[in-house]
Amino acid sequence: MRTTTPRKAWATRKTWTTAALAAAAVLGGLAAAPGAHGARPATASDAPAARPAASSVPTPDHVVVVLEENHSYSDIIGSSSAPYLNSLAAQGASLTSSFAVTHPSEPNYMALFSGSTDGLTSDACPVNAGSAANLGSELLAAGRTFTGYSEGLPSAGSTVCTSGAYARKHAPWVNFSNVPGSDSQPFSAFPTDYSKLPTLSFVIPNLNDDMHDGTIAQADTWLKNNLSGYATWAQTHNSVLVVDWDEDDYSESNQIPTIITGQPVAPGKYGETVDHYNVLATLEDMYGLPRAGSSSGATAITDIWK
Repeated sequence: MRTTTPRKAWATRKTWTTAALAAAAVLGGLAAAPGAHGARPATASDAPAARPAASSVPTPDHVVVVLEENHSYSDIIGSSSAPYLNSLAAQGASLTSSFAVTHPSEPNYMALFSGSTDGLTSDACPVNAGSAANLGSELLAAGRTFTGYSEGLPSAGSTVCTSGAYARKHAPWVNFSNVPGSDSQPFSAFPTDYSKLPTLSFVIPNLNDDMHDGTIAQADTWLKNNLSGYATWAQTHNSVLVVDWDEDDYSESNQIPTIITGQPVAPGKYGETVDHYNVLATLEDMYGLPRAGSSSGATAITDIWK
């Protein structure tokens, strides 16, 4: 990704006419043609319609982040086993050079949630990260709301390491003392009235439904059955769905799929190199939050927005 000088972004996916450029110059002092502020991948298949890069990120009413497990970019994108995920990639932004931070799973979850792996080199449990800054605590301090929804969590606020196919190692907020136990909920508590969702939430399928122990097709079906309603609603309600992976399967230098869709998103394939810290920085910037850990040195993803 490149950092550009802030300017008013005039988003469009059609070629601008001379008259439109002149009007934009009068209104916002636009001095460059669309597409001049963010080179796209060289291949035609990866290049979106020409448009100027956004200078900021939107402030969605709601963001839902879903974490999947242990599959590389090429395992998912274009796979016949993942028709729903590929439909999301087609209608939203597909980041074609997205990478996890490390191996194994748990430090990647911590990196995405708090900007730090907390020194983890294993899937240890329990982990005590104390009151270190994290996305949940930042949202709460700013008067926003946060909830982590985990499929199979035996009860709200439970700190158990495992229960059936639930695994605490995939629920990083449980590790922090500054995120209340009441903000850790079973997925059964996920609202059907999406307007009642917290500002930002994480959804963690269980080990059978997140591609860890189950198949790609099983996870794809679970996502469609459980989140397609929200994904459709988000398209008309200033909301965003992020589907990310913790790590790859050790086959592609930790390259993973990252899919972002919703009303503010300009569909296309985007080739800048990003990782969990860039995604965290983007989520933080949406709500004017301080940057936690290594997200402070990461560039937010600004070119995918309308």
